[in-house]
Amino acid sequence: MSQPLSIKAADRCQFDLVSLGEVMIRLDPGETRIRTARQFHVWEGGGEYNVARGLRRCFGLRTGLVSAFADNEIGRLAEDLILQGGVDMSFVKWMPYDGLGRTIRNGLNFTERGFGIRGAVGCSDRGLTAASQLKAGDVDWELLFGELGVRWFHTGGIYAALSDSTPEVVIEAVQCAKKHGTVVSYDLNYRPSLWKGIGGHAKAQQVNREIAKCVDVMIGNEEDFTACLGLDVEGVDENIRGIDVGSFKRMIEKAVAEFPNFLATGTTLREVHTATVNDWSAIVWYDGKFYESNDYPKLEIMDRVGGGDSFASGLIYGFLNTGDPAKAVNYGAAHGALAMTTPGDTTMVTVEEVEKIIAGGGARVVR
Repeated sequence: MSQPLSIKAADRCQFDLVSLGEVMIRLDPGETRIRTARQFHVWEGGGEYNVARGLRRCFGLRTGLVSAFADNEIGRLAEDLILQGGVDMSFVKWMPYDGLGRTIRNGLNFTERGFGIRGAVGCSDRGLTAASQLKAGDVDWELLFGELGVRWFHTGGIYAALSDSTPEVVIEAVQCAKKHGTVVSYDLNYRPSLWKGIGGHAKAQQVNREIAKCVDVMIGNEEDFTACLGLDVEGVDENIRGIDVGSFKRMIEKAVAEFPNFLATGTTLREVHTATVNDWSAIVWYDGKFYESNDYPKLEIMDRVGGGDSFASGLIYGFLNTGDPAKAVNYGAAHGALAMTTPGDTTMVTVEEVEKIIAGGGARVVR
């Protein structure tokens, strides 16, 4: 049986959490489609970054970002958006722009939300990005983890899949974090479109299984655990519907048996009825036991992108603030549910709203 998480005291660390990942400019056509849009709303977003921003804006914790940008107007737009979110950028690297984007650029992410029977669509334009060109040795991890101090470090499979060099950056980071007693979480976040450019499914398993050796809290859904760690979920059809929770729990038990360093695992359970109506809940395994969140059946969704990242930030907050896995899974599920009621990748809610939902509060007008 695993041992409970050991989290550094806040007064010993400059940061409560630091995330490693790429941040893209998200261009959102609103209620229309990418292919027919005449204007876009602009947000910033990235799987790993969204966790840091959620912990800062919703939960009030001290968070930072490790990433890189090409130093041009698009990069500075991302900077402005990130700073509005309150996330520290001291460990962001600015790379000289070549004037055209032949060798370096910043990523764009066109995302339409979907409605009813029409699913959400994402179209990323992220080749040759600055963040994907970070290499082992580019970041002073000893300064970050050894001198300044970080209570929790978060990264994930999206960043690990961006290039031939980013897996080494992730491995270097998680090893240093573990050396200095920082809790490490990792969201598997399997994206076959990313992995196919650097070795495909076999490479995804090779890289993620190596990273998994240094992970304390592993986050992912049933497809993630299967594709990235080679663990199967019984009772799941090809469309990932109708999940049998008992079979899923057996898969998690298999995962923690194979990776005894996992002190906790967390996953969301989603059944998609339509793009705008999902069943939503979450499960956490911790110290040999499973903890299930409140259920949110027929959850009405405005924008599903970032729901899983908001689950992760709520889960982490619950562990940092309470140490109680039953509370942590409910913070995660409620925060993820609320985040999907607003546009953009990142949260627009408060901790008071999250706690109201956990306590069973309804949607009556607040005056």
